[in-house]
Amino acid sequence: MDALLIHFDVSGVEAWVFLPPVVAFVISFFTSMGGVSGAFLLLPFQMTFLGYTHPSVSATNQLFNIVAIPSGVYRYVKEGRMVWPLTWIVTAGTLPGVFIGAIVRVAYLPDPKHFKLFAAGVLLYIGVKIVRDLLKKDKGGEGKADSERRFQQLVRKSRSKTGNGEPSDHAIATVKVTHFSLKRLSYTFYDETFDVSFWGIFILSLLVGIVGGIYGIGGGAIIAPFFVTFFGLPVYTVAGAALMGTFVTSVAGVAFYQAIAPFYPNMSVAPDWPLGILFGVGGMAGMYLGARCQKFVPANAIKWMLACIIIFTALKYIAAFFGW
Repeated sequence: MDALLIHFDVSGVEAWVFLPPVVAFVISFFTSMGGVSGAFLLLPFQMTFLGYTHPSVSATNQLFNIVAIPSGVYRYVKEGRMVWPLTWIVTAGTLPGVFIGAIVRVAYLPDPKHFKLFAAGVLLYIGVKIVRDLLKKDKGGEGKADSERRFQQLVRKSRSKTGNGEPSDHAIATVKVTHFSLKRLSYTFYDETFDVSFWGIFILSLLVGIVGGIYGIGGGAIIAPFFVTFFGLPVYTVAGAALMGTFVTSVAGVAFYQAIAPFYPNMSVAPDWPLGILFGVGGMAGMYLGARCQKFVPANAIKWMLACIIIFTALKYIAAFFGW
């Protein structure tokens, strides 16, 4: 077994070669269904279980996104469930945010103890928002749930018609953009129209991008839950856009961390490339399968799963900060 142990120079981590891809596969399979890359859970795994607490863990996490995300995006594009205008707004907002976040991470939050408390606060807020959305019984929530239920019904009918258990991608392609300008974005999803403010999405993306840049998960990695809770968008239609936005901002984030590394010679800032790629290979398989299986899983089940994972992780960080 010792032959399978690898020492990663940049991070100082020593682990079995199959550990990073297996962990990334499991996490990404579930989180990609909700439009989340899984990087926000890989970060605590690296910091807590692998002891990787240098600022470069943020860059390594974003490297994971670059390798892993394209497979998941491919499935959503293939199935006709990519809202491209939403993707471009997310990218435009999160891109500058991730640069700001990277600077804040290196300059003001190098202490892993304070960084963990910051991360816990972000995760706890997101988790509580998801739970509140699930428990809310307002008119808007009912309409959104109706469209998601109709989508699930068509998936089941399409599966039975194909005879091989796999619904036709063309039969379930349901997203249609009806309006896109610098003021509004509108699209339909199973007889429901969803209309959102261009600048509302942009400003939210900028703020989330800053948080994502600090946390080291890519600018759009945690934006899908905000779309679901703040804007009432169906999870089946935002997952692809959120993942694509995360990919683009992660490329910029890794390049930025690599570029500023020479200015911090006494600090580990650049990504651990071998470790990040190993995580990415597992995440690539997990995201592809997660995106492919998403249409078979009820929307509420996806949201409850995300909420439980996020809140558990946040409480674990808070407990660690106070030494409980």
